[in-house]
Amino acid sequence: MSKKTEKQLTDKLQGLMLVILATVCWSTSGIFINQILQGSKITTVGLAFWRDLSTFLCLLIGIAIIRPDYLKVKRRDIPWLAAMGAISIGSFHVMWNTSVMMVGASISTVLQCNAPIFVTLMAWQLFDEPLTGRKIAAVVLAAVGIIFISGIRGNGGMEVTTLGIIIALGSAITYGSFSLFGKKLTGDYNSWTILLYVFGFATLTLLPFQIGQPTPWPISTNVIYSFIAIVLFTTISGFGLYTTGLSKLQASIASITSTTEVVFAGILAYVFLGERLDVWQIIGSLLIVAGVVLVSLAKEKPKPEVSPHQQ
Repeated sequence: MSKKTEKQLTDKLQGLMLVILATVCWSTSGIFINQILQGSKITTVGLAFWRDLSTFLCLLIGIAIIRPDYLKVKRRDIPWLAAMGAISIGSFHVMWNTSVMMVGASISTVLQCNAPIFVTLMAWQLFDEPLTGRKIAAVVLAAVGIIFISGIRGNGGMEVTTLGIIIALGSAITYGSFSLFGKKLTGDYNSWTILLYVFGFATLTLLPFQIGQPTPWPISTNVIYSFIAIVLFTTISGFGLYTTGLSKLQASIASITSTTEVVFAGILAYVFLGERLDVWQIIGSLLIVAGVVLVSLAKEKPKPEVSPHQQ
């Protein structure tokens, strides 16, 4: 094995581990959100705004003190950062909350599994990433696995409208776009620089939804602890790990691997919220893990070296 091939393999394994660790952080979101929403009068959109704003301020203060040089970005990249923040974080939060209200959480979750499919297809078109049989199989396994885990038994009699389905699919696309925008920027900037500007623009995107809305204060101490945890652990640690891992992986592979969040979320919900995994959900978890293993074992063909005579 050549040193170049060995380095590619090492980078890929590191990238996969970082993305999986990111999904562990993200999987705690449901627990903290549940505690915050039940313990306060804040709305789901309001929570998204204050979460993004607090994340931005924490990153700004931390970077300004530790590595102020990370605050610099090229003017030509500001539109990309703005688009990533507005679409991949801000708009995603709004569309996700809206889709849950319109078609229910179960169907929204199932439609969310289309994100890796959108990423794989768009990365194929935009970045010339190969659309291999292993990737297609991994996407199928992930999609079927999430359908089983979401436990579709009907959506409680809620009427499913075409608009609701379109918004839910839009949620999947905006969620998946994080990998695409991130892949565009990770080669030029540190992960923390990207996250700082992304959450800044996400906050600006959600700001209009807060006009005329009451502030969530006062809130209990337990809610404050949960909010701090969702900012520092779920959001900053999760997105920091994922963005770093994305710099070592193809966007499609990172997106498919991120579906492992459902597995960890199911385990945490079982332990902390008393939600039980049925047989179909366990099978779904195994299918998702199988998809990730399939991607992990996929061999990337090294680019042929060009001899001096061919240059």
